[in-house]
Amino acid sequence: MFKNYNMELQRVLSKESFSKDEIKFLLQLENRDEIEELGKKAYQIKKEFVGNVVYYRGLIEFSNICTKDCYYCGIRKGNAKVNRYQVTYDEILEAAKFAWENKYGSIVLQSGERSDPKFIDLLCSIVSDIKKLSNYELGITLSCGEQSLENYQRLFDAGAHRYLLRIETSNPVLYKKLHPNNADHSFDTRIECIKYLRKAGFQVGSGVMAGLPFQSIDDLVEDILFFKEYNVDMLGIGPYIEHSDTPLYEYSNQLLKKEDRFYLCLKMIAILRIMLKDINIASTTAMQALHLMGREKGLRFGANIIMPNITPLQYKGDYLLYEDKPCIDEDSSQCKSCLEIRIKMTGDEIGYGLWGDSKHFVSENKGDAK
Repeated sequence: MFKNYNMELQRVLSKESFSKDEIKFLLQLENRDEIEELGKKAYQIKKEFVGNVVYYRGLIEFSNICTKDCYYCGIRKGNAKVNRYQVTYDEILEAAKFAWENKYGSIVLQSGERSDPKFIDLLCSIVSDIKKLSNYELGITLSCGEQSLENYQRLFDAGAHRYLLRIETSNPVLYKKLHPNNADHSFDTRIECIKYLRKAGFQVGSGVMAGLPFQSIDDLVEDILFFKEYNVDMLGIGPYIEHSDTPLYEYSNQLLKKEDRFYLCLKMIAILRIMLKDINIASTTAMQALHLMGREKGLRFGANIIMPNITPLQYKGDYLLYEDKPCIDEDSSQCKSCLEIRIKMTGDEIGYGLWGDSKHFVSENKGDAK
């Protein structure tokens, strides 16, 4: 039985892309040796199509003020226990300067979701000034939620060139279980924003959480096919980790064990690398929350992006989308030294001073990677 199962695994892994049934087969792998076989295949594809270079995205979580009330998120608007903050303008620029001086190549500006004119004006100014202070050498990714096409265009024109907007799930029925049923939390709007990002010129990033309450393997299969259909340039796939101050916490007893969620996420990363080949895939901080070497394992399963947190230390403990977030007591220099050691252990190298643009985006647009 095991021999036949392993033969089926080898047959599937010999292919360049997978059917729905084959994706489901891979997601349901339970034997650790077989999961490692999947990871080895993904790492081979990674080396062939994007190399074994890991690109840094210095993460600045500059505000936890949010207008959304997503049921899974620790900084949701309705959580009165959150200590709300906004990193000052000068502190944001100082963090960006640290990234530039330490040759991170790129940064990510991430916040709760806001779209008011004051916020967009501020963000455009921040992006523009970061480009100037870095002699236009820092790449900038934004992750600030749903916006109008006009707002996305303004942010792109200001100097940002990548945008991450996770869809959370491609299943509209599941989406409604994760969000309030009102106009502020619309699945159709989320999908429309993915299209807006492309129109504005951004490299388009998205992602989902693996191991959510009410989520099935079939949902994850459809997520993978969604990303292929929408031709994304980059992905952030993270495990769902519960937060006690959220509505979804009451379903914690129905969740997969944390170890199983971790391996489910690894399988998602590996399958996406094999199928989409030359996109950028992040090994998320949430991976490390579930496994001591979580981000390193992500790299070995096909990821090529790491996001060292360079948010000023005094704010890190207040940007808790989930509980047990790692590294919130480390300053930027400590985080840098730790990651260097960890990445060298994987056999990968760090692409210092490089934007690390999505090779998929570059090839689609016939440009040059930076």
